Amino acid sequence: MAKKAAIKRKTKETDIDLSLGVNKSGAYKIDTQVPFLTHMIEQLSRHSNVDIALKVKGDIQIDAHHITEDTGIVIGKALAKALGDKKGIARFGSACGVLDEALVRVVLDLSGRTYCEVNLDLKEKKTGNFDTELIEEFFHGFARGGNLTLHVDQIKGKNTHHIAEAAFKGLALALKAALKKDGITVKSTKGSL
Repeated sequence: MAKKAAIKRKTKETDIDLSLGVNKSGAYKIDTQVPFLTHMIEQLSRHSNVDIALKVKGDIQIDAHHITEDTGIVIGKALAKALGDKKGIARFGSACGVLDEALVRVVLDLSGRTYCEVNLDLKEKKTGNFDTELIEEFFHGFARGGNLTLHVDQIKGKNTHHIAEAAFKGLALALKAALKKDGITVKSTKGSL
């Protein structure tokens, strides 16, 4: 199953152009205007085998909040669009992302039920010039846009950059597991998601 979706979203705060392909090679071409966010989405693409071509322009002169949250929303929406009725995929995924001392568990359900819980102890307020509180905004936007359930829990870690990157790698690996081919039906006793 290799499904694709493209979304263009323009508001007064952001202008986003995204194309996405699931169960591909993890190829990416990403420019968010925010180097740290770009780096995190590259991790998401590479380790999930989801191809992402993304161009974001936004009100960076204010801060990176709108760019970060809206990018999460659009990636989530494109994922939901690409998956359609979600027939033939595992639906559930869980994984741990790791980078050196940092270990983060991520569990997701492509259920059609929006919920997001993020428990990361990011001691530094910034990594580079990126406000680390925006990492949670990305995850909430992704869950909302994708209409999915997402739990992100830090198990251990000290370095803020490492914890954030472990979280994105964990998301990628959990997503890869949830997208795995698994039969031909929808994984729900209701018959649909």
